[in-house]
Amino acid sequence: MPKSAKAKSLPYLKFLNLVDALRGMPTSPKIDPIEERLLDLLAIAWSSGRQVTVLEAMRMSPDRSSATVHRLLKSMLKKGVIELRPDADDGRVKHVVPTTATNQYFARLNQCLLKVARS
Repeated sequence: MPKSAKAKSLPYLKFLNLVDALRGMPTSPKIDPIEERLLDLLAIAWSSGRQVTVLEAMRMSPDRSSATVHRLLKSMLKKGVIELRPDADDGRVKHVVPTTATNQYFARLNQCLLKVARS
């Protein structure tokens, strides 16, 4: 990698190293990369104030079947990364919501980003 390209990518590489260290901490959720990608997609929706139903979540990964995403959601539920809450108007509909632990994980990721931005 040319020196100028390396210098430009240095903040991102620092961020990746911080995130990697964060993921190794016992307080971080133990999710695989595919679950993490789904969590990222959910986080984008949550950050815009959207409520995401299980059915909508199952459609978020176009490269995965609905059954596979449903299995991922069940795994993430067991790991305490998400919760399912019934809709107030229709008990058959469940919303996927982050847990307190997941919100704390997002906050720590944000701290990593800010740390790199300040350096």
